Amino acid sequence: MAEITPIPLSQLTTLRTGAAPERMLDASTTPELVEALREVWARRDEWFVLGGGSNLFVGDEAYAGTVIRVLTTGIEQLPSPHEGRVRVKAQAGHDWDAFVAYTVEHSLAGVEAMSGIPGTVGAAPVQNIGAYGQEIQETLVEVELIDESTGGVSTVPASELGLGFRTSVLKHHYGSVPSRRAVILSVTLDLAQVGDAGRTIGGEQLRRALGLTDDAPVPLARVREEILRIRAAKGMLLDASDPDTNSAGSFFQNAIISETAATQLPPECPRWPVTPDLDVVTVIPLEAYDGQVPAPNPMRGGVKVSAGWLIENAGISKGFRLPSSRARVSTKHALALTNRGGAKASEIAELARFIQARVHAEFGLQLQPEPVLVDVEL
Repeated sequence: MAEITPIPLSQLTTLRTGAAPERMLDASTTPELVEALREVWARRDEWFVLGGGSNLFVGDEAYAGTVIRVLTTGIEQLPSPHEGRVRVKAQAGHDWDAFVAYTVEHSLAGVEAMSGIPGTVGAAPVQNIGAYGQEIQETLVEVELIDESTGGVSTVPASELGLGFRTSVLKHHYGSVPSRRAVILSVTLDLAQVGDAGRTIGGEQLRRALGLTDDAPVPLARVREEILRIRAAKGMLLDASDPDTNSAGSFFQNAIISETAATQLPPECPRWPVTPDLDVVTVIPLEAYDGQVPAPNPMRGGVKVSAGWLIENAGISKGFRLPSSRARVSTKHALALTNRGGAKASEIAELARFIQARVHAEFGLQLQPEPVLVDVEL
């Protein structure tokens, strides 16, 4: 690892906020990353790891702790126990979109609809990223990680990560700490070998995006190209010439509410059913086991509703800004809050709170922020 002169976080995050932290370390290999984390934990420093900086909202004051930049890269193919599939292991610091490009180039299907998502491979399971009907949990086999509590490195199967809608046990949710404080070192996915012909597209969301009317196989390269085009049109591809891309992507999560609550919203509000987990594992402590397994609680699926629709129909239009503010809603996508040049974190936070208040007043729902917030409150 290398201790470097701290760089302002406004230069390393896509929202372009944040001063230089107190201390900064660079880790270019997995052993360096492990060494850096163990050293910081032994010092009992405040800390966080920084990958692509695309899902981070940092406050204006200098962070009083250590920032570890994860710069590890590398991809390797491994045999899969499943016929017609290949396991692909990538280092945590590898650029996510470069990883997707690699899989498409090698005709490996499973993540092509997630083209163009900014960030690193190691951040993908933390967020359980997804787009156009694909989620990383569908192909994720395992992660290699290091736990803060023990400093130990272990391989953890995907089933133990608590993967849910844009969440995992590793994620820092606003107002809470993660269930498991650990850092991902590498990620292994199990992908299908499809050849040049590509694959049949089954998901309705992706079929609509591609304009498909039949079940003919679609080359992975075509899927990737179309997804990149769509994301660019929404200002969701990083572009130095486009201020709409100075954002953390979707700033607010789509709300998941009960079916009853969904009936109170206008019928034109876009919504999608959320299927409950029907394969829940019941854990009974041995000392409490009496030979009987309790009946499972009845489970009801929720409803996911469009946060972008809620924002626009609460009177917040694309391009909206508060008076004299350098923070603005994207001109292309109501879910993205953008830094139009020199905006302080306080300006972006003020805009976010205003949007939350308008949506709550209009629809009774409290939108939750998507990015990880460091030294910022909403």
